[in-house]
Amino acid sequence: MERSVQLVRRYTIIPSSPKAFALECTGLLAQMTAMPDTKSPAPRSVDHCVLPVTDLRTARRRLEALGFTVAPDASHPFGTANCCVFFSDNTYLEPIAVIDAGKAQDCARKGQTFNIHNLAYRYRSGEDGFSALVFKTGDADADHAGFLHAGISGGSMVEFARDFADPSGKLDKASFRLAFAADPRSPDSFFFTCQRVLTPRVDRSALERHDNGVTGLKSVILSAPRAADFTESLSTVVKTEPDGTRSGEIVFRAGNAELRVLDDVDFASRFDGQPLRDPGLRLRSILFGVRDVGKLENLLHAAATTYSRHGSTIVVPPTAGQGAFFMFEAE
Repeated sequence: MERSVQLVRRYTIIPSSPKAFALECTGLLAQMTAMPDTKSPAPRSVDHCVLPVTDLRTARRRLEALGFTVAPDASHPFGTANCCVFFSDNTYLEPIAVIDAGKAQDCARKGQTFNIHNLAYRYRSGEDGFSALVFKTGDADADHAGFLHAGISGGSMVEFARDFADPSGKLDKASFRLAFAADPRSPDSFFFTCQRVLTPRVDRSALERHDNGVTGLKSVILSAPRAADFTESLSTVVKTEPDGTRSGEIVFRAGNAELRVLDDVDFASRFDGQPLRDPGLRLRSILFGVRDVGKLENLLHAAATTYSRHGSTIVVPPTAGQGAFFMFEAE
């Protein structure tokens, strides 16, 4: 709009006749219409959270105790498998285990990017954690080129397909293309975009209903010794600048959720966590939107689940099968 006003100001139209005036206006409007669109690109939307676990049985038991509906196990062609938790906002959790260590290590040695990061995370941080945040995309090739240009490529692209089963056992094929980003200062977190090439034609609505009332993700919380050190790389990953600072947090508004970045000491003091010893950016917590906080609290009591309250937020600390802080707030 500003450029249009500037262009208009450069013209002083002194019509010699109504016809001349109309021709002048037509030419001016054509130039304004031909201007390139300078709007900022839309920020990326969160697709899912990658949560390494020791084994899927433990993860399933823990997640079901928290009131989540867990999808059937599904294996990948590179030595891992998952048991996902899907939400009605079209996001999900991906608890992921190594089920064939030999195959996973062989893929990593041959340069398969996901397992390079996956196995490195497990070696450094343990089998349970929160290793990667994934964003939706319609063009993984363009994302890969963009990450290379920005100097934050996490490695070569990955393409794969796997079977998807709904609760009734109906199978269909899903296939994906992934483009990776990683800040070299942060070996314990990575990001990628996920393009769905084939989407399974199955009904997963039953998998999106949860006894705890969770409907989707509200925020992902990260921490670093100095959160501001990672503003530039996160801006490239999320494809937007920070929305500002709120209560000491640097906030990025993704397309469907917030990314909130805190200093390590602030995260530890707020949420009863331990300050991290290693430098770098870490994925720490997932904040869920829930329909009825009272019902959720009753469920946690019944399951003898350890949790704490921080204002209106319920915080469940990590444990076996749940490698991140889980936080719950009313929608």
